[in-house]
Amino acid sequence: MIKALAFDVFGTVVDWRSSIIRELEAFGRSHGLQQDWSAMADNWRSGYAPAMDRVRRGELPWTRIDDLHRMILNRAWHRLDPWPDSVRGLSLLKNRFIVTTLSNGNVSLLTNMAKRAGLPWDTVISAELFHHYKPDPQAYLGCADLLGVRPEELMLVAAHLSDLRAARDVGLATAYVARPQEYGPGQKPHSVGDGEFDFTATDFLDLAEQLGT
Repeated sequence: MIKALAFDVFGTVVDWRSSIIRELEAFGRSHGLQQDWSAMADNWRSGYAPAMDRVRRGELPWTRIDDLHRMILNRAWHRLDPWPDSVRGLSLLKNRFIVTTLSNGNVSLLTNMAKRAGLPWDTVISAELFHHYKPDPQAYLGCADLLGVRPEELMLVAAHLSDLRAARDVGLATAYVARPQEYGPGQKPHSVGDGEFDFTATDFLDLAEQLGT
């Protein structure tokens, strides 16, 4: 029986790309600059995984996501907007399950984002607490341990296949939620095999319905 839902945040709960483009456009207007802000946002995000991999390989000591973002650009990541279904869907799911983040974002970032966006988390859990970024097993198993549940009683909800597969491989239940606009229009949807994950949903409202909330 599932007791808790742990949510990936960037791309799954919040629309990072549109939010960052908005921030960059505002920066450009205030400084009289004209750029391809969409391309800049995409290039900025492309530095995210390599920066984390440097930490995971031991090339950098444990480094908070805020500090990695600062290496790349600034703190606009604290002001990301949720997808339209996120707040309502989380509120429904919260009626039946513990709902928490399980994000590579640091605690202060996730807390500030939730406060601004009205995200109704029961608690905020971050890779920062384990000094291991996802997809390291310690992040998934550490989350279950902090919540006092067995791995199979915790379900990761995410829009990213690699995240879900890593969680599944250490015994968590999994729910894939499609976010086809995460990287902008015209992107190919993920190819998800039948039965690869425990649940497949179009958004959080669909997931809530499937889970009977």
